[in-house]
Amino acid sequence: MGNSNVKQHLETAEKTGTLQLCDSGLKEFPDNLQKLSKNLRTLDFSNNKITHIPHSIGSFQFLKTINLNNNKIDTLPSEIGSLKKLETLSLENNLLRQLPPTFTSLSHLRTINLGGNGFRVFPEQLCDLKNLDAIDLSRNKIVEILPTTNTCHTIELNLNQNQISTLPDCIAEWPRLKVLRLEENCLEITALTPKIMKQSKISLLAVDGNVFDMKKFNNLDGYEEYMERYTATKKKFN
Repeated sequence: MGNSNVKQHLETAEKTGTLQLCDSGLKEFPDNLQKLSKNLRTLDFSNNKITHIPHSIGSFQFLKTINLNNNKIDTLPSEIGSLKKLETLSLENNLLRQLPPTFTSLSHLRTINLGGNGFRVFPEQLCDLKNLDAIDLSRNKIVEILPTTNTCHTIELNLNQNQISTLPDCIAEWPRLKVLRLEENCLEITALTPKIMKQSKISLLAVDGNVFDMKKFNNLDGYEEYMERYTATKKKFN
């Protein structure tokens, strides 16, 4: 995309609070983006070739939505923690392996998409975000959720297509977790402990494509308690 087109989009965004430069061949954030720091609400730079987010991102105090899907970003600057109003962050199909410690300051974050990155361990920074409703960590390289992981407050957690073989019992104590997607991992049937099946609030547990037969899942200690939650939730939304 030529400089004149970028300039036009920046001028439009100054009025609307929304800047969309998708599929634009961008390798970095535009030079003149800073002038939008006081009124930008939505930033969409998906499907580009961006390799890093500038430190100046911290000055965009009114951002609510960021979409940087399908880029080449491998790290997040610590300044991202300054975006106190951010509600939706989408970084699908990048090169991320970890989150900065300041990530715990994103107190209004409700949805985060980190699918298709390089995470090997569940990022514990997400556990400090009390308003998170949905976490997508599918298609990463996660091998475990550490037993020491703090309480996570998300309602839905997508861990499909990772390399997880065991689950810590602490998942049963996550107070809002209702949907847990673990399809196409390396789970043994013993990973689904009686505590997780009986005492958690999980009402949708997606486990197809693991190393056990689904008949074994149906015979688990706690399967009946899980099905009671599943059925109750289904009735609620029918």
